[in-house]
Amino acid sequence: MNTKQLCTLTFLSACVSCIFMQSAHSADYPNKPIRIVTPYPPGGGVDNVARIYAPKLAQALGQQVVIDSRPGASGIIGAEAVAKSAPDGYTLLHDATAHSVNPSLRKLPYETLKDFTPITLLVVNPNLLLIHPSLPVKNIRDIISLASNRPGQITFGSAGIGSAQHMAGELFKYMAKIDMVHVPYKGGGAVYADLIGGHIQAYFGNMASSLPHAKGGKLKGIAVTSAKRSASAPEFPTFAESGVPGYEVYEWNGLFGPANLPKEIVTRINAEMGKILAGADVKERFFSLGAEAAHSTPEQHADYVRAEVAKWQKVIVAMRIKATSD
Repeated sequence: MNTKQLCTLTFLSACVSCIFMQSAHSADYPNKPIRIVTPYPPGGGVDNVARIYAPKLAQALGQQVVIDSRPGASGIIGAEAVAKSAPDGYTLLHDATAHSVNPSLRKLPYETLKDFTPITLLVVNPNLLLIHPSLPVKNIRDIISLASNRPGQITFGSAGIGSAQHMAGELFKYMAKIDMVHVPYKGGGAVYADLIGGHIQAYFGNMASSLPHAKGGKLKGIAVTSAKRSASAPEFPTFAESGVPGYEVYEWNGLFGPANLPKEIVTRINAEMGKILAGADVKERFFSLGAEAAHSTPEQHADYVRAEVAKWQKVIVAMRIKATSD
């Protein structure tokens, strides 16, 4: 046997050994606590969703499931930690809409579509367009007409550049061909304060935080960003039925692992999450947050994220959106 043949044989043996060891570890999974990284601050929407299903996942897998909050840089810090972790199923990522926006807006230390293994969608949460009562409009068509006649005079707030609320507004501008001015804030609370005070005119807030304001009369609810009316507020029409056909935006949450996560582990977690998300008590708690359970296959989750990345890339390029330093 020559040197070349010996090297080839050694390489193949190593590959077989790695596959065998990986399969053995997968069969034994899990045998220690699992960490789910949430790349946003505690107490926010992503954290709230994670804390609903985590105890049930721990019970199903027979191991502790720890929520590890790593906020910063629009979700990039937490996502990077998972992308660079071992693909053994013990470090997972619970990310949201920004995961599909960041690739077109910021320089990333990972590749969104290559460095993660999609496991399942978790929830989808439509936004509700709120306006200050002083704005003389009753519906989406009125807003389009007013913005067309007063370009650059209607302002809308968001929780930051690239946030789901910001992108909902930019998609509206893009599809309706109108000019509205984006005003970024560092959180939803500050947006509501200025909107109620009349310092800005509009906000695409998530359902859980928007509905109390709309139903309380302080702000006026106009339309929801989902493809169909929301079960939690069916009185509000969709953008599609209000003059912007094809408009659809969700604040979504999804579960990922690092790239090359073994199929057996992906299948196991996906199956357990399917049972959890189908539970009536979990659905009810999500509903209280204005969200809907959205279990999917790993393949459907991958397709959804890929489509979201392409969608937001088109909007970001067309609207010439630039990120500021986070």
